[in-house]
Amino acid sequence: MNSPAIPLIDIRGLTHSYLPGTPLETKSLCGIDLQVHAGETVGIIGPTGSGKSTLLQHMNGLLQPQQGEVHVNGLSLADPSVDMRLIRQRVGLVFQNPEDQLFERYAGDDVAYGPRNLGLPADQVRERVRLAMEMVGLPFAYKDRLIAELSHGQKRRLALAGVLALEPQVLLLDEPTAGLDPQGRRELLQVLRQWRAKAGRAMVLASHNMEDIAELATRVYVLVAGRIAFHGSPRDLFAHYEMLVQHSLAVPAATEVMHALRQYGYPVPTDVLSMEEAVNEIKGLLHVQTN
Repeated sequence: MNSPAIPLIDIRGLTHSYLPGTPLETKSLCGIDLQVHAGETVGIIGPTGSGKSTLLQHMNGLLQPQQGEVHVNGLSLADPSVDMRLIRQRVGLVFQNPEDQLFERYAGDDVAYGPRNLGLPADQVRERVRLAMEMVGLPFAYKDRLIAELSHGQKRRLALAGVLALEPQVLLLDEPTAGLDPQGRRELLQVLRQWRAKAGRAMVLASHNMEDIAELATRVYVLVAGRIAFHGSPRDLFAHYEMLVQHSLAVPAATEVMHALRQYGYPVPTDVLSMEEAVNEIKGLLHVQTN
């Protein structure tokens, strides 16, 4: 078991360029320091092209550090003796586009792919498939469905189930609610909350959706042009309204409302995380003014 003081993921001075040494070289990450501890959800936000997906792919070894260090459970991912299959079992990555992750014909076979590669007996593979599919809200009977016939939301759930079937310690999610309707988003966020609630687990969420960050994250990194522009709690982040606007980052509706009231001279806090909090603050303001 890991000591609480030791990060599950520890990144130091990570720098990465695409097409290095060519006229088309593009620097994606510049000296990133980031840690992920058990029991927390780390949010990563930033404009398109800021390096969020590149950073996630370093966390489970899909990309190797060019400069800097990445450690998972104390193991350096630059060490050639490290078993990368074990790393990717412990640190599961769900891509933004589920089609990038689904390659079998039938839903059940795709979820079973990882457990089968672990060499588990058939009965254990079947049980992992059942539990993972039910966890994401897909009936076990869907195992016999053709993936091509599933909706976008169902494919997103199936991709998540395939990762959860490996029973990872850390779950990496790249824009997990993109393309989902409001009900689908709420259901998926609830699945993620329930998964993260088990002791020793952690989650890293890269998203443009500030409501997702407000609801799930315990700490947030803002990534701009491959550099960390901010690190703190969601409340601290949303209090930096001007910084978010400067970097063209969408501001949660609750934050927009409170900043508008501030501009009109009302003494309301600007670091609210939800509409429920905003409504309570407005009710309190109205109560003060009517007494």
